Amino acid sequence: MDLAARVRTLLASYPPGTTAPLDFLRARFDAGLAWVHFPVGLGGLGLARSEQAAVDAELAAAGAPDNNPRRIGIGLGMAAPTILRYGTEEQKKRFLRPLWTGEEVWCQLFSEPGAGSDLAALATRAVPGEDGVWTVDGQKVWTSTAHTARWAILLARTDPSVPKHQGISYFVCDMTDPGVDVRPLRQITGEAEFNEVFLTGVRIPDEHRLGAVGEGWQVAQTTLNNERVAIGGQAMPREGGMIGVVAETWRRRPELRTPELHARLLKGWVDAEVVRLTGERLRQQLAQGQPGPEGAAMKLAFARLAQELSGLEVELLGEDGLRYDDWTMTRPELVDFTGREAGYRYLRAKGNSIEGGTSEILRNIIAERVLGLPAEPRADKDLPWKDVPR
Repeated sequence: MDLAARVRTLLASYPPGTTAPLDFLRARFDAGLAWVHFPVGLGGLGLARSEQAAVDAELAAAGAPDNNPRRIGIGLGMAAPTILRYGTEEQKKRFLRPLWTGEEVWCQLFSEPGAGSDLAALATRAVPGEDGVWTVDGQKVWTSTAHTARWAILLARTDPSVPKHQGISYFVCDMTDPGVDVRPLRQITGEAEFNEVFLTGVRIPDEHRLGAVGEGWQVAQTTLNNERVAIGGQAMPREGGMIGVVAETWRRRPELRTPELHARLLKGWVDAEVVRLTGERLRQQLAQGQPGPEGAAMKLAFARLAQELSGLEVELLGEDGLRYDDWTMTRPELVDFTGREAGYRYLRAKGNSIEGGTSEILRNIIAERVLGLPAEPRADKDLPWKDVPR
């Protein structure tokens, strides 16, 4: 059966107008139309990634429900590729289907108060027990969707006697387990979009480990590369995102225009188009294999552009751009940029150069792994983690 025929069969068997959304999504996954580049039986058909766009377009035209990808972005963009590459067959069958349908939300327990940009310095400990269960203690921070998540991808130190990159292991943590305490972190916008997570005696069975013991850093690279692509390499129409918002304000409010702002708007439009075309090229490269460090460049460019354009919008609006009076402490599932005022967008964009890897660290990655420049000196690289001064 060819791909188009498979889509027609799905629509005929599960008419979107009369089928419950969750039932349709489960059937779509089982038909291999969730992500066609995944293996057969895991939501895919083993086809080229580029085939997915045609499937999505035909299903959308038929009124089929989607899985609200923004709500489950961490699961789709980070957990799923990592599970596919490093998970056991049992793990893939257990986690991928409810992850894709949105039945189970995921979060990412990586960063810590003392291990942000230097993630390999993390101190959360996982100690094995004789019963095959790991006991985890530590603190994580800046965790998106932790307050709604069922599962988390977790990095923990399993051997403090070796250098920091070597003594880390990668786990799947059940966020409903005893000992998991999620607390909101209020941001400059007033919202608590992020969380800090305290882990006290959390028990994780060994079958929830991804990859070998001590090889968590290698596994994490798959997650981090996919994260940067997910943030910076999203498909964007012309005049999509912030440039579209600013351009619409320019057209709607001619009395605000000045030659200097016009020049900045044109530069922003050109930069946005360069980022859009570069992102398209990156997505074509992704169709050929796993994302590499090139995703860091896209994420870096996205953060810079979002901050420049949100600042331009505030200046363009003058006094109106400074208005932002909703400091209500809410815990949103989604970040809504376009549905809010310019002041909110300006404040929220400040986080774009921190989340998903700081811009400073991404510049190092580009310099060393893309351009081949000499690496920065790292005095603690070969020291056992337990001997590194803190």
